[in-house]
Amino acid sequence: MEQSEQEKNMQETTGQQEQTPQETPAEPSGENTGAQEATDPGSEEPDGVIDGKALFSDVMDILETMLASVFVVLLLFGYFMRPVTVQGRSMVPTLHDQDRLVMFRMLYQPKRGDIVVVNNYEGHTLDADGNIVPNPGLDENIIKRVIALGGQTITVDASAGEVWVDGEKLDEPYINELTLTNDRAFEYPLTIPEGYIFVMGDNRNHSTDSRSSRVGLVKKEDVLGRAYFRYVCAEPDENDPSEKGTFGFVK
Repeated sequence: MEQSEQEKNMQETTGQQEQTPQETPAEPSGENTGAQEATDPGSEEPDGVIDGKALFSDVMDILETMLASVFVVLLLFGYFMRPVTVQGRSMVPTLHDQDRLVMFRMLYQPKRGDIVVVNNYEGHTLDADGNIVPNPGLDENIIKRVIALGGQTITVDASAGEVWVDGEKLDEPYINELTLTNDRAFEYPLTIPEGYIFVMGDNRNHSTDSRSSRVGLVKKEDVLGRAYFRYVCAEPDENDPSEKGTFGFVK
């Protein structure tokens, strides 16, 4: 049976469609490929990675600064100054129990009127011939005021409540009360031997000082330094009604 003309035409059209090639996706260009590689998360260095060498260098810098600071503090407090705490009432009204002070020590030479810290491991008196005699001390550091230096002559007149140095009556606005006690370590007038000083507390009638054989004459070598600055003031005490000191220099 012969095919009609119309059917033949339809078969030819179908064959042409089957021979038409299919379009394929374009391959990515080299530029696109490079861009993809650059933005690939796996190719980047992870965030938060610590540089060990830089960290070690920073730690060493910090340690070096700390050691230098400690060295400076030790140097200052070992040779130049030192904190001290007042114990007792022998320096009232100038200083009070538990006042905290800074003491300067390097190259210090005692001067009249200075408040000094003394290593009182032994006291010194004079025998009948004027020789120095050592005596048991209080075996502690004490804080007192320098009243007379080597070569000066001092008189303690307990009957009049007066102290004289080189024939001049001392004006002592710093004392708590007149000097009415005498522990009889010396006969007055007394000339202080060179290399020694005579010290007294400002609370004259409640102070163990150079008037006592347990303190007596103080070697200059036993003076640890001068009390210079109060940085902590004592708390009010009902047994000590006197006015407390203030932050700052002491004199």
